[in-house]
Amino acid sequence: MGGGFLTLLKGVVAMQPDVELKTKNIHLMGIGGAGMSGLAVLLDQLGANVSGCDEGESSYAEKLKKQGIPVEQGHSVDHFEKYNPDIIVFSSAIPQDHPEMTAAWQRGVRVSRRAEILGIIFNARCGVGVAGTHGKTTTSSMISLTAEMAGMDPSIAVGGEVLEIGTNAKLGRGKYMVAELDESDRSFVYFHPEIAVVTNIDWDHRDHYMTFKAVTDAFNEFLSNRKEGGKSILCMEDPGVKALFSDYGVKDGVVTYGWGTNWNWGAADIKHVDGGGARYKLFCDGQVVDEIELKVSGEHNILNSLATCAAAFEMGIPFESVKRALARFSGAKRRLQKIGQVGDILIYDDYGHHPNEIKATLGTVRQIFKGRRIIAVFQPHRFSRTAALYKEFADALSYADNAFILPIYSSSEAPMEGVSSQLIFDAITQDRKSHYELCGDFDTLLKSVCRVANDGDIILTIGAGSVGTLGKRICETLGVLKGEK
Repeated sequence: MGGGFLTLLKGVVAMQPDVELKTKNIHLMGIGGAGMSGLAVLLDQLGANVSGCDEGESSYAEKLKKQGIPVEQGHSVDHFEKYNPDIIVFSSAIPQDHPEMTAAWQRGVRVSRRAEILGIIFNARCGVGVAGTHGKTTTSSMISLTAEMAGMDPSIAVGGEVLEIGTNAKLGRGKYMVAELDESDRSFVYFHPEIAVVTNIDWDHRDHYMTFKAVTDAFNEFLSNRKEGGKSILCMEDPGVKALFSDYGVKDGVVTYGWGTNWNWGAADIKHVDGGGARYKLFCDGQVVDEIELKVSGEHNILNSLATCAAAFEMGIPFESVKRALARFSGAKRRLQKIGQVGDILIYDDYGHHPNEIKATLGTVRQIFKGRRIIAVFQPHRFSRTAALYKEFADALSYADNAFILPIYSSSEAPMEGVSSQLIFDAITQDRKSHYELCGDFDTLLKSVCRVANDGDIILTIGAGSVGTLGKRICETLGVLKGEK
């Protein structure tokens, strides 16, 4: 271990809020989303006057209202008179020709992307930035909980609620900030991390990245923005990360993790626990550290925990604190989250919206619930992603015993001619067709799922859109049918 884990830093640094933000009226368009709501919390805790608006309602928006942050339903130029904003912040879901943004430019009001404002907060601290096509929410949540339980009082900005902390964002008094950084629109290049974590690199968001090389170029720029003397923590089990490592000469300050003992951090003797969880032997530079126990399941989460061990070491967190936090961590909201149980039917929900994420999630469910039938309810996310990956989605859904496919959730993206969920259904092999069903709306879906569900089944709702609200409705409907309500 070369001296073991570093001792916990005693001098907890209380960072002064950036005056530029603290003294401003800041209005957030798309405030109801996971990322924007988290930024709203941080700005409010900094001392800024925060307001926001969104077209739809969300649990995040409701929480903001309870915290005293005004949230308007719908977008309107009237918000300028009501809140007199100095800065308008927009999410990636807001088109740049939106009337409210056009009015801001006409009035000389500063217009900023979410990443620009979050970057001001992040870059003023010792930032731990977690990037990757998949797994960044869980990994950043693990690191956040580990730092929190170690008494480091970190600032955090995560794309999903950290269940044990009870929020997706907070402004701590410690020196570190842990943030999930989004590669979808290349906005992660605004950040200058002390510790940069890359979980994996896939060719996703094809509306923004025309080639896979464009994706790796962006990740290379992200790593090159690391603060001097910082570290890059890379998953060497991922082909995309390996390409980044070899093709761009990314080697200075690199910490690696993966299976076995050949990496800086490795896992071996892995045991998956029936009903959920895993155990493995943790290695550091080829030497056994200890056995790690996880409450969460799946090989992807073992890799996420290795990234957490590596980041925690660089942050100076004692190993016993890391071990205790990983054993307690139960996942981020909407990451294979148990929604309920009706009789012997279990209902879970997951945010997965890429074929590789769906395969990993369904594979994990198979590992922890051996021999039980899996019913998947899938809502494709974005027309552009469906057009590019419909064959891969069809293949991923074959990991379930039955699958119900909902219409595409547009996420403010304009429809594309000829692109619908029918593409996925048509790509399914003929011998599997009878196990799949296209459902035109939630009500039809509820009837269909409840018709086929039997005791012992696992029902999994999956997707990045409104499908996340379906789990509770499935529980309620099944409960009525089975006489439990």
